[in-house]
Formats: sequence, C-alpha cells, structure tokens
Amino acid sequence: MTHRNEIRSADALFQPVKIGDIELANRVVMAPLTRNRAEAGNVPGALTVEYYAQRAAAGLIVTEATQVSVQAQGYYATPGLHSAEQVAGWKKVTDAVHARGGKIAVQLWHTGRMSHSAFQPGEQAPVAPSAIRAEAKTFIPGIGYTDTSVPRALETGEIAGIVDDFRQTARRAIEAGFDGIEIHGAHGYLLDAFLRDGSNKRSDAYGGSIENRARFLIEVVTAAAQEIGAGRVGVRLSPVSPVNDSHESNPQPLFEYVVSQLDKLGLAYIHVVEGHTGGPRDNAPFDYAKLRSLFAGAWMVNNGYDLSMAQEVVRSGKAELVSFGRAFISNPDLVRRLQNNLPLSPLFEDAPLYGGVGAHGYTDYPEYRESAVAVDG
Repeated sequence: MTHRNEIRSADALFQPVKIGDIELANRVVMAPLTRNRAEAGNVPGALTVEYYAQRAAAGLIVTEATQVSVQAQGYYATPGLHSAEQVAGWKKVTDAVHARGGKIAVQLWHTGRMSHSAFQPGEQAPVAPSAIRAEAKTFIPGIGYTDTSVPRALETGEIAGIVDDFRQTARRAIEAGFDGIEIHGAHGYLLDAFLRDGSNKRSDAYGGSIENRARFLIEVVTAAAQEIGAGRVGVRLSPVSPVNDSHESNPQPLFEYVVSQLDKLGLAYIHVVEGHTGGPRDNAPFDYAKLRSLFAGAWMVNNGYDLSMAQEVVRSGKAELVSFGRAFISNPDLVRRLQNNLPLSPLFEDAPLYGGVGAHGYTDYPEYRESAVAVDG
C-alpha cells in the first residue's frame, strides 16, 4: 500500500492507519526509550510489564532497544531477546499491551563500538566496521561512566553470523507476541556505523562505496523480512544526528540510496530522526522530503514534535506517523492529552531517566485528572 498521496483530515493524527500488516488505532507512536531497567539475565521484569501496558493507547509502542546477542550489548541492564528467559519476559509485556488494546514492536540492535569489554563475552573487544573507538561513554556498575573500549574490526566472514542473529531474533520476537520489529539502523550503533565514512574505513565488500557501506544494513533487513514478513518490519535511521560520535561527509546521497533499497523490500515503515537527536532539528542541511519520496510505505518522523507540528505533518501527508519520546515517559496517557489539548506532566526531578529501582519515575506517573484545566489554544 502506498501512503504518499493519501488525503487526510485535520484530525488524522488520531485516526486509524494500516502500516504493512499492522493495524493501528491512531498515528501517535511511543518512540524507543532506553531506561536500563532489565532484571537479572537482561530479562524484562514486572515493572516493565506495567510500564508498557500503561502506554498501550499509543497507536504503536516501539520498545527500548533490545540486544540480538550477548555480543550486541553495550549498556548496563538493557534487555535482550536471545534467550528463552528473555522471550518469556517479553511475552508478559506483549500480553499486557494487547490486553489493553495496544500494538507493540520491539526495536532490535547491536551496539557495535558503543560498548565496553566489560559487557563482552570473555571481556573481548567490542566489534565495529573498523578499529576506531567512539568518543562516547557507557556506564559500568562499580566503576561508573567510562570511555567505550577500542573495538576490533569485524572479519568479513563474521558478518553473516550477525545477519543471522537479527534473523533469529526477528523470529523470537514473533514468538514473544510482538506485532512487529524495528531494526535500529541509527545513532552510531553497529549497522549505522557501517553506513558512515567516519566510522567505516573498510576496503572489502562492506566498505568504500555507498553501496558497499549500506550492504550490511540491507542484508539484515532483508533477512528479517524474509523470516517474519516485510509487513512486520520497520527500520530507524538518523541521517544527520551526530550522537555517539556519528560522522558522514555526504549524508544525502547515502541515505537516498539506503531508502531506495529499503523501498524494494515492501517494509511496514521507515522511522526517521530529523536533525540532532534530542536537539536542534536544523543542525545540518538535509532534504527529508526527497528521502520520503523514495519510499512507498509508511513514514514515521521523530524529534521535537509538538501537537501542532504532528497534526500538520500527518494532515499534509508528509508522514503517516509521529513518534514521541520523553513525553511518553511522564505521560502514560499521552494520546488522550494530545487529543484533548491537555497539559503534559514534566519528568520527575528526583528520579533518574536511566536506571533506578522501584516504581518512582518509571510507572508512577499519574494519569490526567479530568478536573484539571486544559491548556488554552
């Protein structure tokens, strides 16, 4: 189904839409949000079940990034989907979301060089396209924030194994009850690092030309689509975001090529972070409209959208979906608040965004009281 020329009403943001094989009740998406709350074995716990169930009114929940293998981990207490215990833990989450009428996709990642040897099997070096350390930090219990480790360059023959990790994890996602998956091809993690000439200095079939640098991502997405059906697969991209030491000398032709190749697969959606993640939307010149014109499926946008911006981008047909991040942390009933133009709760100042113990700052944000006063305008 093509969405490019669809005519929309003024309230289209809150109207149903079908993306690939997934029927959504509205076009407001909960963006993936790392919270570092996984329990022993990187298994989602009871509080995580409630956290996602509270936010089931979103048209689609995209979970926090989730490891496809032990090697894929780069941060403390981030969940995986590569063990039976993890699948069982996520099944409780999906059951709870579905019981409240929601839809949920899991974001799958391999952190690549955004890791430390402390998280790697046998304390080996993390893997990357090239042996270039990211100018970034990660948190290690007992040590605190520390620089990421110098990675080793993946051997050409190892890449197929990681493609298969994504394939198998896509299958496990369906077993865990997810409605779909989102492959994390953004923010300097492994697949994104292969795309960019700042982190990819390879001379084999996965380096050099745009076509070669995009090969790994396309192979991963193709494998996942073949495994569970393209209509249940999305991809996240961040063309000009510099987070996690991401650098690309010429992003426009790179991402136009990537999107044109992804379009051939018949995916459910592409999820684009516009500008600097969590920062300015105009940090670097980029023609997002051109990018969107290359993809026939659903287009999801992210970064700094408020209600009026979200309504306009959907009504105009520039996007089908808008994802909201931090607003969903402190507003479990965000869809209702947006639809009724109600005030949003801020983040608690006495609770950490990452990590923490107990419900405070995680599941204890109150739903909106009907007696509260709505924001003017």
